[in-house]
Amino acid sequence: LLSAPGLRRQAAVAISQELSRFACRSAGPGAWISQVRRRSSLLSSRLEEKPFSEMEMSYIKQGEEALQKSLSILGDQDGWKTETEAANGDKVLSKVLPDVGKVFRLEVVVDQPLDAVYGELVDRMEQMGDWNPSVEEVKILQKIGKDTVITHEKAAATPGNIVGPRDFVSVRCAKRRGSTCVLAGMATKYGAMPEQEGFVRAENGPTCMVLRPLSGSPSQTRLTWLLSIDLKGWLPKTIINQVLSQTQVDFANHLRGRLARTA
Repeated sequence: LLSAPGLRRQAAVAISQELSRFACRSAGPGAWISQVRRRSSLLSSRLEEKPFSEMEMSYIKQGEEALQKSLSILGDQDGWKTETEAANGDKVLSKVLPDVGKVFRLEVVVDQPLDAVYGELVDRMEQMGDWNPSVEEVKILQKIGKDTVITHEKAAATPGNIVGPRDFVSVRCAKRRGSTCVLAGMATKYGAMPEQEGFVRAENGPTCMVLRPLSGSPSQTRLTWLLSIDLKGWLPKTIINQVLSQTQVDFANHLRGRLARTA
């Protein structure tokens, strides 16, 4: 019976009405009645949700795995070395992990509130190619629930074509907890987007961005970007390290420009 949407709604309404009548007969609405009412509301909302397929669940789990691995890497403060530091305080650090390789960590402060930064990086991620010269295109291939998407990203050619055309297929997971937002991702397989002619399929991850209001200044946002990429192909490590660290510095400046224009 609960497979019919109309009956699900009727059942939720009936449960709520019965609880209300019971509460009126009592001296006052006890804590347990409020708890059951909340649970029945949660149950009715869950009954309305579309169940995920096995493949969709695997993507959700990959996104969660990327998030947990990324936060674990960022949580370990040991071993980070400064790659570059700009006059405005933007800093790129790096460290080498046995099972991941070299990872880069960008630390910047953006003069815009968290919601503005979140909206640009998550809600309007497909517009990133409009303001970030390092990105040719970002396309959402599939949305899974509220938090998870599968994306295809084409990287723009580097100056002098030092690094040839690369593209990425990734699962991305966005979580908001209080005043902190975490945007995590990692490479995945997606049957509808096989390797493209003229592009080397590179791999992300685990990678993430953490957004937090700057302490004492809620109109500013502290952004931490953990970058881990395997560009594939035959490229000297010195070139890879230079390109990736510079990409992070440039990203911060392009993001500031975009936010200033759309504020």
